[in-house]
Amino acid sequence: MDFKGKATAIQLFSFRTIPMRTFHMTWFAFFLCFFGWFGIAPLMAVVRDDLGLTKEQVGNTIIASVAITVIARLAIGWLCDKIGPRKAYTWLLALGSIPVMTIGLADSYETFLLFRLAIGAIGASFVITQYHTSVMFAPNIVGTANATTAGWGNLGGGVTQMAMPLLFAAVMTFAADQAMGWRVAMVVPGLALLGTSALYWKLTQDSPDGSYKDLRQSGALASAKTVEGAFLKACSDARVWALFLIYGACFGVELTINNIAALYFHDYFGLGLATAGLVAGLFGLMNIFARTLGGIVGDRWGLRWGLRGRVWFLAGILFLEGLALMLFSQQSVLPLAIATLILFSLCVQMSEGATYSVVPFINKRALGAVAGIVGAGGNAGAVAAGFLFKAESLSWPQALLTLGALVTLVSFLAFAVRFSEADETAVARETESRLAGARPEPVAEPA
Repeated sequence: MDFKGKATAIQLFSFRTIPMRTFHMTWFAFFLCFFGWFGIAPLMAVVRDDLGLTKEQVGNTIIASVAITVIARLAIGWLCDKIGPRKAYTWLLALGSIPVMTIGLADSYETFLLFRLAIGAIGASFVITQYHTSVMFAPNIVGTANATTAGWGNLGGGVTQMAMPLLFAAVMTFAADQAMGWRVAMVVPGLALLGTSALYWKLTQDSPDGSYKDLRQSGALASAKTVEGAFLKACSDARVWALFLIYGACFGVELTINNIAALYFHDYFGLGLATAGLVAGLFGLMNIFARTLGGIVGDRWGLRWGLRGRVWFLAGILFLEGLALMLFSQQSVLPLAIATLILFSLCVQMSEGATYSVVPFINKRALGAVAGIVGAGGNAGAVAAGFLFKAESLSWPQALLTLGALVTLVSFLAFAVRFSEADETAVARETESRLAGARPEPVAEPA
């Protein structure tokens, strides 16, 4: 989508322009979605005792929290192309706040499972975040913008691990028992999501040039009827499915670690609930810079070696992620486990940033569809990984070792993501024009 007002730089402390308002609102909304999505994870030791959950049932709730997001991300990408990201995000935030606030009504394994399933839909927020920044920023900086908004949003996963046990402790000064404490604590992130939905509607717009509705009425944007065809074209592109698997091997792994980290350090290293949450939170806190770093390097390699340079970097950093995860799985001494966790976190989040430095260039006419399919791959990967952690025959360290080996193998799929010379020329021309301050001449997309 060729909008005239795309930004060629990130003015981090600005809230004045539409691209920068969108930049800040997308990462903040995604941050809160992560808070609601994984708010219950660091409290699972309490929930497990309260509801009498078995290891298999805990594993099923982990799978449920990410399973529905596969479908939600596929749908939300198509919806962004059709109705625009502003309306899609506003409604997702408002509707997603309901199960977050009401999960405390769960009184059995079955009802808790259903609530975690419903909450998982807000994970689709990632696709809107990446879509919205992709239409707001030019090729020279879009990888960095995507990586930063997603990374700062993912930071919510780390902050949640640290903040929810503290919030739970604060509630316990008023609540009668722990069973009531975790229920009341989850109301807070739900209310925050509801308030942010109103802010998102007020402060953003669909594109730097205006709303999709107005642009379609003026003929400046293709009609919504073309969205279906673009979605089918994206589905038939093998590169999209390669990236689907690649994103499963990085973001899917991050989701899995977010779900199990606090419980892992509690069970295998004997840490208390609050301490385990603090240690687990270090993994997510790396998002404050690591995913951005992946996007920056992707953009730099793209400027130096073209689209193929972005792919080369993606393959390399994903390979290192797999090796780091296998190393972490073998640690039994707490300081070494923490050190290797941080190393692994750096690699996994840089891999995510590198993936979405490639995504905006696959098919501009079906940006939402591509972003949605690839994003769904992250959750599909988390669902698949979840089965490793519910298996009675595998300890969690063994499951982590297996997962690391699989990530290493998947890294070679990056070389299936190829671009034609016409693609390379079109992106190079657009980049030069944007940096020169002019709108690029339209280039026909290859058939």
